[in-house]
Amino acid sequence: MTLAMFAVFLVHVLLGLPLFISLLVTALVGFLFVDPGMIPRLVPQQFFGGINAFSLMAIPLFILAGNLMNASSLTERLMGLARLLVGHLRGGMGHVNVVSSVFFAGVNGSAVADTSALGSLLVPAMRKEGYSTAFAAGLTAGSSLIGPIIPPSIFMILYASLTNTSVGDLFLAGVIPGLILGLAFMGMNVWYAWRQGLSKRSALPGLRELAIATIAAFPALIAPFIIVAGIVMGFVTPTESGALTALYVAFCGRLLGQLGLTELRRAIVDTARLTSAIFLIMAASAVVSWLLGYAEVPETFVALLEPFADQQIMVLLMLSLVTFVTGMFMEEVSALMLLTPIFSPVAMMAGIDPVHLGIIITLNITIALITPPMGACVFVAAAVSRLEIVSLFRTIWPFVLTALLVLILLIVFPSLTLWLPAVLG
Repeated sequence: MTLAMFAVFLVHVLLGLPLFISLLVTALVGFLFVDPGMIPRLVPQQFFGGINAFSLMAIPLFILAGNLMNASSLTERLMGLARLLVGHLRGGMGHVNVVSSVFFAGVNGSAVADTSALGSLLVPAMRKEGYSTAFAAGLTAGSSLIGPIIPPSIFMILYASLTNTSVGDLFLAGVIPGLILGLAFMGMNVWYAWRQGLSKRSALPGLRELAIATIAAFPALIAPFIIVAGIVMGFVTPTESGALTALYVAFCGRLLGQLGLTELRRAIVDTARLTSAIFLIMAASAVVSWLLGYAEVPETFVALLEPFADQQIMVLLMLSLVTFVTGMFMEEVSALMLLTPIFSPVAMMAGIDPVHLGIIITLNITIALITPPMGACVFVAAAVSRLEIVSLFRTIWPFVLTALLVLILLIVFPSLTLWLPAVLG
C-alpha cells in the first residue's frame, strides 16, 4: 500500500497538479487497499479534523503581521538600521542582507516572504557594490532561512500542534540556532568579499545617525519581544500573540501614516491566499498521515532504527537525511505534516528531547526551501534578481552546505537549542 501511494503521489507531482489534489488522490488510492467503504466517512473527518486546532489560527495572524509590516514601511526602516550597523564593513551590503533577515524574522516567520520582501531591494544594491547576481540572489535565499528559525515560526507552530510540544519552548529554542545560521552566512559573505576584493566601504555612522535609525526601527524591533515574552510568561496563547502582533503592527503603520485602506486590503487578500494554500495542504496531509499510521509506518520506522536507540546523534542524522531527501521533492508543509508523526516515536525511543527534535526538523524543512528542484526561495530569488533558475540552482549549493553544517552543529551540541528554554522557559 505504501509503495503504491508513493508512486501515485510522485506521478501526480510530476504532472504538475496542485499539491493538495495530489495528496488527496494518493489518500484515495490508499483507501482502496484498506477499505473503500471508509472513504465517505474518514476522508472528510480527517481532512477537516487536520486543521481544526485553535493553535493553527496563529499561522494566518503571523502572516498578516508580516504583510502589514511590509505595507507599513517598517521593513525599510529595519534595513536602514542594518545598513548603519554593518554597511561600513567589507562586503557591507551582504552583511546588511543577513542582518535584515534576522530583524525581519522576528515578525514574519516565513522564508519565502523574507526572500520576496528583501530581495527586490537588496539584490540590486549588492550588484552595485560589486557582487555577482548569482551570489547576491543565493545569499538572499540562504539568509531567508533564518525566518522560520527565529520566532515566530509557522513550521514550529505546526510541529507543536502535531506533538503537543510547548510553542514557547520551541520559540526560545530557535533564537540561538537562528543567530548561528546568520553568523554562518555572514562568514560566507566575508570570504566572498575578501576573495573578490570588495573594498568599497561606507563611512562609519555617527551616534546621532545611529540613534535616529534605531528610534525609527524601534516599533519593529520590539515586536519579537512582544511575541516571545507574551507566550513564555503565559500572558497569551500563540494564537492570541499572533492577533496582538498583527494589531500592534497595524497600529504602528497607521500611526506612521503608511497604512491606508488600500494597503490594509492588499495585506488581508495576500494573507488569505497564502493561508488557504497552506491549510489545504495541511488538511490533505492529515488524511495521508492517518493512512500511514493505519499501515503502521511509524512502528516500522521505529523497528528499523531500534539498533541505534542509544545513539541519539546517529538517530538525528538518519532522520535529517530522510527529511533532506524528502524536502527536495515535496512541499515543506506537507513534508512536515507527514514526517513528524513518523519521527516522534523514534525520537521518544532514543530519548531525544521533543523541543530539540522540533528545531532539527524545522531547520531540515527550512533547508529544503533552497534545495533544488523544489526550493521555493530559490524560485523567488531568481525572479526578483531576474536570473535564470537553472543558473541559480547551480550556484546555490554552497549556501545549502553552510546550512547543513549548522544543522550538524546543532545535532552534535543539543545545548545550543535547549539552553535558552531551560533558563527562561
